[in-house]
Amino acid sequence: MTKLSVNINKIATLRNARGGNVPDLMQVALDCERFGSQGITVHPRPDERHIRYQDVYDLKPILSTEFNIEGYPSAKFIDLVTTIKPAQVTLVPDPPEAITSNAGWDTIKNEAYLKDLVDVFRSFGIRTSIFIETDLKMIENAAKTGTDRIELYTESYAKQYPTDKYKAVAPFVEAAKLANQLGLGINAGHDLDMNNLNFFYKSIPQLLEVSIGHALISEALYLGLENTIQLYLRQLK
Repeated sequence: MTKLSVNINKIATLRNARGGNVPDLMQVALDCERFGSQGITVHPRPDERHIRYQDVYDLKPILSTEFNIEGYPSAKFIDLVTTIKPAQVTLVPDPPEAITSNAGWDTIKNEAYLKDLVDVFRSFGIRTSIFIETDLKMIENAAKTGTDRIELYTESYAKQYPTDKYKAVAPFVEAAKLANQLGLGINAGHDLDMNNLNFFYKSIPQLLEVSIGHALISEALYLGLENTIQLYLRQLK
């Protein structure tokens, strides 16, 4: 079964817009779990414009499902992750000023760096996933870092899906086949939504987890959070 991890960054964005604690991020995370989410994802950034570092510390003791922390591996981020010890850390190569993640790792150029990071997180019992595009050379080199998983960056799939879903998913199928051969677990995320998720899920062999935030939270404004999570879970069956 492919797990659904709900990214709650957008809830934090809404809270931060007015200050105070409305909506209550902790309660929303617990409700996501209660409504069926099999994981919670956060992506703290240096400017804390959505998830704050304190949020991550506050979330860890109350969550009962998988906790996934995404981010660029700055010294502060590494310290956060090794202190919290989530189930999974997803390494993303985005600069601090990026609005959202917009590229995967160059695992050839950064092989030694990523290997050192993987070794650090493994020593703390943390599973590592590397955010990556469908370039087969990059995936092959990702395996050399010792990472447990890769997270396929799915923006290109989402953009092309409305015009040619088969062409859109083709490079992801090939990437997944190679990853499976190399013994890498496969996660996916970025711009997956209610419309394109099921086809992606059915096309990708041994897809372990999807992390979805922006679309899911936006759709919940119309459909309600519990109903939306249940609808997403149906797309993964």
